[in-house]
Amino acid sequence: MTVVTEDSPRANGRAERKRRRPAGRGRLTPWLLAGPFALLLLGTVLVPIGYALYLSLFTERLSGLGFDGPHDVFVWLGNYADVLGDTAFRDSVGNVARYALLHIPLMLGGALLLALLLDSATVQLRQLWSLSVFLPYAVPGVIAGLIWAYLFSPGVGPLNDALPWDPLGSDGVLPSIVTMATWQWLGYNMIIFYTALRTVPRDVLEAATVDGAGPLRTALAVKVPMIRPTVFVALVFTVIGSLQLFTEPLVLRSFTSSVTSTWTPSLYVYEAAFVRNDHGRAAAASLLLALACALLSALVMRLSTRRSR
Repeated sequence: MTVVTEDSPRANGRAERKRRRPAGRGRLTPWLLAGPFALLLLGTVLVPIGYALYLSLFTERLSGLGFDGPHDVFVWLGNYADVLGDTAFRDSVGNVARYALLHIPLMLGGALLLALLLDSATVQLRQLWSLSVFLPYAVPGVIAGLIWAYLFSPGVGPLNDALPWDPLGSDGVLPSIVTMATWQWLGYNMIIFYTALRTVPRDVLEAATVDGAGPLRTALAVKVPMIRPTVFVALVFTVIGSLQLFTEPLVLRSFTSSVTSTWTPSLYVYEAAFVRNDHGRAAAASLLLALACALLSALVMRLSTRRSR
């Protein structure tokens, strides 16, 4: 047996190799791995937000008689005050809030119910059924909006005469938009919930069956609590998507006067930026919308963390 001492050639060789190894290699590895993500985050999130923040602090005004054109004027928080004081913006926030209160429970509840039915082996031809429910998500939003708009149109679509309310009227346009969005996103969330349900341990379900739990009690007391993190993640994405509602009202605006050009905050931003060319107001409204999305997402995640403890 050979004993390696500090003075032996082998020990001296190891020490020499350690001295020759670059000292900063281990420190640079995390930065090299995180570098691509950091660049994407900087270029697609931080820089646009910073530029929007810069635009929100300025507005265009004419000086003198206006012959030399508009000039950018620093207004500090003036654009934010104008947006918050605008009745059209407050009405758009109210429309989105009412839309979210209807859309989120219907869509997530329906998706969870369909996922539980698929997982319980109650539905025959499971793959065909899941594909048919998921198929609306594959339809582009504008095309789906046009299809539903023609279905709701009087004299053209059958739903206008079948429904007890006017789907394009002032009182019926909100349920119509909720129907359009729920139809498109129901299958997407159903697949997410169904995938999460397939990861529930089978031995836990067998133990519940042995204890005398029926299918309904097993679904409500075992399956749903075990996929609660997935449900909360879907809830966060749905809340963000609800606040950013844009495509459905934009399409219906061409078919009815009940949807104005500022019916949602996203339409308000679009109107300010590309119709009135008021980029400062549009940037301020978009940042307020982003702040609302961040706050609501943080609230939902905090509730999910508290429930999981």
